[in-house]
Amino acid sequence: MTYGIETPGKIIAVHLNYPSRIAQRGRTPAFPSYFFKPASSLAPTGSTIERPAGTELLAFEGEVALVIGEPARWVSPEDGWKHVAFVTAANDFGLYDLRAADKGSNVRNKGGDGYTPIGPKAIPTDGIGQDQWRVRTWVNGELAQDDTSDTLKFSFGQLIADLSQHMTLETGDVILTGTPAGSSVVIPGDVVEVEVDAPTAPGAPSTGRLVTTVAQGDHEFGDFGNKPAVDDKQRIEAWGSEQEHAAAVAAGRATPLDEQPEASPLTAEIRELLDGVAVATVSAALRKRGYVDIFIDGVHPNHEGDTILGTAKTLRFIPFRPDLFKQYGGGFNAQKRAFDTVNEGEVLVVEARGVPSTGTVGDVLALRAQVRGAAGIVTDGGVRDFAAVQEFDIPVFSQGAHPSVLGRRHVPWETDVTIACGGAAVQPGDIIMGDRDGVIVIPPFLLDEVAREAAAQERADAWVAEQVAKGAPVDGLFPMNAEWKAKYEAEQEARA
Repeated sequence: MTYGIETPGKIIAVHLNYPSRIAQRGRTPAFPSYFFKPASSLAPTGSTIERPAGTELLAFEGEVALVIGEPARWVSPEDGWKHVAFVTAANDFGLYDLRAADKGSNVRNKGGDGYTPIGPKAIPTDGIGQDQWRVRTWVNGELAQDDTSDTLKFSFGQLIADLSQHMTLETGDVILTGTPAGSSVVIPGDVVEVEVDAPTAPGAPSTGRLVTTVAQGDHEFGDFGNKPAVDDKQRIEAWGSEQEHAAAVAAGRATPLDEQPEASPLTAEIRELLDGVAVATVSAALRKRGYVDIFIDGVHPNHEGDTILGTAKTLRFIPFRPDLFKQYGGGFNAQKRAFDTVNEGEVLVVEARGVPSTGTVGDVLALRAQVRGAAGIVTDGGVRDFAAVQEFDIPVFSQGAHPSVLGRRHVPWETDVTIACGGAAVQPGDIIMGDRDGVIVIPPFLLDEVAREAAAQERADAWVAEQVAKGAPVDGLFPMNAEWKAKYEAEQEARA
């Protein structure tokens, strides 16, 4: 009797359901998917959960738990909610260190003893609709999750109906309905509390707070089964984002990432070499090496005299389609993710398919990129709030102004992939360089030799311009023949 009724025969959990969590994960399911949790994972309020020895990524997930009343088999979504007798609070703990070992089943990473605290009270559903519930989670007294059931992608009734197509849901069975954004990692000593209530229902019934304390386990996993293993991707996903993980590292709560980003070829020395070098000069050096389609055509700076030099971070839009925009355009979509994760020194390059008649950057997003230290933005589409964006310091190269909002011509699709912008292929990590003449893409492995050659050529071109200004004819001087080249080299030696 952990929450007011007998131990359930089945505990079924939903993977993704809250739009806030779906946006955080960056993938949108068309239909609900599920996994089982064993009854032995149940625990009451006030219990302790152990983080096993040798692991680091124990994560909480506050959830609304449905308790089946009348058995359900082949019921409709409209009738599904009628088969729920009680609602209570649950915490779907999981150990990211064992996710790879489970290959999607969640048996080990979510099936441990105490990994499904539930309770403390069960609220009868009589007179309360399926859209009237709220779930909140606190970690060490600070609110971490807060969401409501009226936002769900898959309603409670739909979940009941879907599951009832495959099995009989029997009295006492429990369904965990998904967790909202805010799920993160907890460490030994942390206290996690989950509460489910119906604040708009008569009496505002509540389950009370389901309290779980995290402790450090001392039992090591044996060699006769898969052992815990984590990588940087798991760390970032468990903590919620790279920024949240970094904050946890700074607070002494998380392990630093194993893989440090590769050093950019765009060193201080290379930047000094390219300072004052024209894009046209660099493009000539690239042409000598067979690179002729490296121009992001049709884009112009939002400030006269702007230059841009940085490492590419990419964002791709695809053509608008109502169903795809509904699925991918809302929430923390690819566009927002790109602007929210662009790093210092990066240039955000946007593939807008060369369509100028829609805005792909607005004032808020441009400001976010500037605050994060981005070196600039390049889009082969339009810029919304153009006058406001011009007030910012960040260089923005585009096809010009357009007042439309997202959803007119584009669907934000993906980030950090190879794209085509203004007729040029751009990969994450490419070097982006621009001035009033235009923007070019430099493959990183060519940067050093191209920069040195272009810097030398820029000095030579400046000397040629001096000679022309003094009255010298261009024939034989531009480009320099042997005689002029000898004069130039002698003068350079004298200045050295």
